[in-house]
Amino acid sequence: MSGYFKISHISAGFIAVLVGYSSSVAIIFQAANAAGATPAELVSWMWALGIGMGASCIGLSLRYRTPVLTAWSTPGAALLVTALSGLSMNQSIGAFLFASLLITICGVTGWFQKIMQYIPRPIAAAMLAGILIRFGMDLFTAMQSQWLLVGLMFGTFLLARLWLPRYTVPLALGVGVICAGILGLLHLEVLDWTPATPVLMTPEFSISALLGVGIPLFIVTMTSQNVPGLAVLRANGYDTPASPLISWTGITGLLLGPFGGYSFNLAAITAAICMSKDADPDPTKRYMASVWAGIFYLITGVFGATVVGLFTAFPLELVAAIAGLALLGTIGNSLAGALANETGREAALVTFICTASGVSFLGIGSAFWGLVFGITVHILTTKRSITLPPTPDTAMTKGTIAETPNP
Repeated sequence: MSGYFKISHISAGFIAVLVGYSSSVAIIFQAANAAGATPAELVSWMWALGIGMGASCIGLSLRYRTPVLTAWSTPGAALLVTALSGLSMNQSIGAFLFASLLITICGVTGWFQKIMQYIPRPIAAAMLAGILIRFGMDLFTAMQSQWLLVGLMFGTFLLARLWLPRYTVPLALGVGVICAGILGLLHLEVLDWTPATPVLMTPEFSISALLGVGIPLFIVTMTSQNVPGLAVLRANGYDTPASPLISWTGITGLLLGPFGGYSFNLAAITAAICMSKDADPDPTKRYMASVWAGIFYLITGVFGATVVGLFTAFPLELVAAIAGLALLGTIGNSLAGALANETGREAALVTFICTASGVSFLGIGSAFWGLVFGITVHILTTKRSITLPPTPDTAMTKGTIAETPNP
């Protein structure tokens, strides 16, 4: 039983949920308000999202013994903030169900699995590093406003690396909470532990809503969330089949969409926390961190009415610092994997820089475009290395056409 209650698993799961909610829960509220949600309907949204993420995390992680973490679509929520303007809640629910249906079809048919087979691992690792690098930088940015809080957390992290390497992140988090309490930065008085009540919202299928909201939500979720989400799994050495994962996120959306679960997908940033060495030195046991994340998601779903108060109780600097510390190892491993092979270094570097830039074209985020540009460079450089004539030295040593290394 002790294996199920390992502190590193519990802390990694908690941090993943903390980072996921604190980084984008405000966008969810804005999206719900854009659809004209009542306070009861807003609580129902949070209930549906928490229950859906919790059940899918636990079920998929136990089924495949892989740290599979699901999440809501943050880019999708940002899209909804503007796209739902002028639509009723019923029309919005219809668009959510349509997008989830498209995701389900994409997973069941195996289209997504086939596409991901053509993405080289160094490029997937580079995209992951580009996604996560902002969190590493936010660690030090947070020092500007709360240097004592973040400095103590960083110092604890470094000292624990020397003497208690398995508990670096939990210790840093504990020191951060204690310090925040001493400095008067915790506001626990705003918490209200009232269980959430789901509200069934009847869908209304409007052509304009399906085309203007449903299809863009599907595209954004697949390209900006599921692609990097699966890339995280691949970059960490997990070959979990993609089709069932995508299918179940779509099915979860179909079941919980009428209650406000607008979209579910594979997580990338928070999943990396559960796949790090801090979660468990043994990669085969890291799935328990995702199971614990699912348990915490279920709790946040049941107490959906308290989510706002809970995540405003912690100072933003504490959340930024613990996220950056938890992801330092993953960022380093991703960069090492992306740049290790000299032949594919140019493509990986392009992928990393484009993804880290945060650029957006056609409403699609930088993770997708980093993948597009990186694969393009990979194809061109691979073709060049095969077609270029040999140099005199390589012709003499190998007696045949040799690949020319990138400058």
